[in-house]
Order: sequence, then structure tokens, then C-alpha cells
Amino acid sequence: MGGVTSTWVEPSNTATALLLLGRGSDPATERGVECPGDLPAPSDPDLVARAAAAKAALGTKVFVLGHHYQRDEVIQFADVTGDSFKLAREAAARPDAEYIVFCGVHFMAESADILTSDAQKVILPDLAAGCSMADMAVLSQVETAWDVLTELGVAADTVPVTYMNSSADIKGFVGRNGGLVCTSSNAKRALDWAYQQGGKVLFLPDQHLGRNTAVLEMGLSLDDCVLYDPHKPNGGLTEQQLRDAKMILWRGHCSVHGRFTLDSVNEVRERVPGVNVLVHPECRHEVVTAADHVGSTEYIIKTIEAAPAGSAWAVGTELNLVRRLALAHPDKQIMFLDKAVCYCSTMNRIDLPHLVWALEELAAGRVVNQITVDRDTAHHARVALDQMLALPGADTPPPAAA
Repeated sequence: MGGVTSTWVEPSNTATALLLLGRGSDPATERGVECPGDLPAPSDPDLVARAAAAKAALGTKVFVLGHHYQRDEVIQFADVTGDSFKLAREAAARPDAEYIVFCGVHFMAESADILTSDAQKVILPDLAAGCSMADMAVLSQVETAWDVLTELGVAADTVPVTYMNSSADIKGFVGRNGGLVCTSSNAKRALDWAYQQGGKVLFLPDQHLGRNTAVLEMGLSLDDCVLYDPHKPNGGLTEQQLRDAKMILWRGHCSVHGRFTLDSVNEVRERVPGVNVLVHPECRHEVVTAADHVGSTEYIIKTIEAAPAGSAWAVGTELNLVRRLALAHPDKQIMFLDKAVCYCSTMNRIDLPHLVWALEELAAGRVVNQITVDRDTAHHARVALDQMLALPGADTPPPAAA
């Protein structure tokens, strides 16, 4: 399986220290995301014992959630693993757990706070664990874009749809303006509903998921989609472009999935005859169209599990998950789609030392790094989430928050 390549050559002592701390900059990534290169060796074994002891002391008062992209040293202490929405719903289904420790990133912990009761406290072991994609859609920018659409007279016919990978502020905006949240699994169902409400969609914040769903699953053309850049007047678009567009895509993307290229696909096909290319829909349009299979994180896992022994798979998603799949299925050849793509470094900020610290503080009666969403934002975000859960084919909604 491909490893991680680094662009640093003979770094200074200071640069080396920053690299090991996960703070070495990679100019190819978006603001707020840094590529640490290969991760340090596993944590001191004493930390494993301390984490186990603190978790045992807390008993049923704590429920630990682990996202698929987390390090193995953290995943071993998770009560449940999954994608962001599955984990938030798992938290809501555990009303007796006083503490929800979310080993993921900030927007995921916000969603858990929205879906759980006021009596529960959601903890993020490292507050620096953010998401560059979510950070690409700031509420003030989205409100400005909505003002542009309003002045053009098209806002009334536009339904905002936000990907789960967005801040509570953006989910709240969508809920206030008649829209809904979607996941990578139900994006088509969400867009089907949106187009029943209006003739135009503002899709936040991941342009690739929006474009891939609209074009590959709904029959829209690339010309029906325009890209709104919040850093340019009118999003860098003409008034006519905004009026004619059926899909207004926000200029945002995942800094891991967005780095896979068509060259990555072509190279692995040349190197591994008969390989199956399996990618996440957050990948670029040309990557998704060149792949053999496309789907959410849960889809990727199930596809690998169901694959026949001896088959070869190049997987375009976060490296921790790909490595975990390779270890779990030694009878299959599972590799990373592109050797040059790094880990999700913000997700990797949740390491064993941070988890041990959070659990030991909770065991001592000190609540740390609690994530809270204000009531008004939480209310409207819940409206948008509930609308998603009401889609045809949706699973049973989680318990109502108290």
C-alpha cells in the first residue's frame, strides 16, 4: 500500500520539530489543514492502561464515539465506530450517557450536541480538531451569497442544501431558509426533495459531492452547475449565470479527497492490472467518472467486506481507514489510490494523549472541551436535520432532544 510522501528536503531542526508536531505546512492543502507526513510511532503503552482505567472508572457515564478516520490507538477505545451522522445518532440513542466523547472533528461534535439532550455533555478531546471543508463555508459569506440571490429575485426559488460536513451555523441557516442537510449516502434523495420545492439549489459546502450527485445521479449537465466563489463579487458569476443555473455549488472541498487526480487512477490501473478503483463522492468529478465504484465511507467498507478473496482494490479515501481495511482483509490486495495524499491531519489531532487527558479529567469530575451549540442555532439546525430524516427511505429518526 502506498505511504505518505513529503516535500521537505533536509529540514532544519525547527522545521523537523514542527513536522513531528503535525504543523509542517503543505501549500497544496486548504487553509487550516497541515500535512504531518508519516505519523509518529504509537503512543507509550502506559497511556493505553491509563485510558482503560479512566474509561472503566466512568462506566456507563461515558460513551466514546470513533470516526472511521481516527488512528487505531484511539479507535480501540471507541464504543461505536462510524461516519459522522451515524455517530451523532448513536449518541442520541444513549440518553443515559452523561458524557459523549467524540473522537472526530468539531462539526461532528456539534451535530451530536444538537441531537442529544441538554443533560448530556459532548466532549471533543482536542478543540483544534477542525475540518477545512466546513471552514470553507462561513455564515457571513453564505448570508452575503443569499443576499445576492435575493437581489436577483431568485432566492425564493432556491433551496439551500448543506452536506453534513458543515458547521452548526450553516445547518441553522439552511433550516431557517427552508432547506435540509444531506449525507454522502442520501444526497440524491435530498436533492430530489429540494427540486420539488424549487427550481434551483444552493449546495454547501462541498462542490464535488454536489456536482457528482447532480450530474451522475440526477441527469443534470455540467453546464447546469455554476461554482460560487465567496471571495469574489457575486461569487465570480454574472447575473445571468446565477439566474440560469440549476445548481449553485459553493467553492469548498475536502482537502484529502480533493487531492486525488485522474493521474492517480490511470497510474494505479497501469501498475495493478485488474484493479478495482473505489472512491468517495467527495473526490473530483473526473476521478469519480473514472472509478469503478463510488460511495460513502460506509459503502466503501461494505464493498471491501463483500469483495472476493484475491481481488485488488485501490481506495480513494482517508489513509487511516484504507490501512485498517487492508489489515482486516489480508486475503485481498487493498492499496491507497495515491501515494502523495496525506492523512486528514485535523482528524488525527485526536490522539491517545488527548483522549487520556479528556477521560481522566471527566473521571475526576472536571468537564473539559465541551461543545455546545446555542439554542436558536440548534433549533434551526435540527429542523434541517429532521427534514433529512423525513426523506423517503430514511431510517427511523433519533430520539427527540429534551
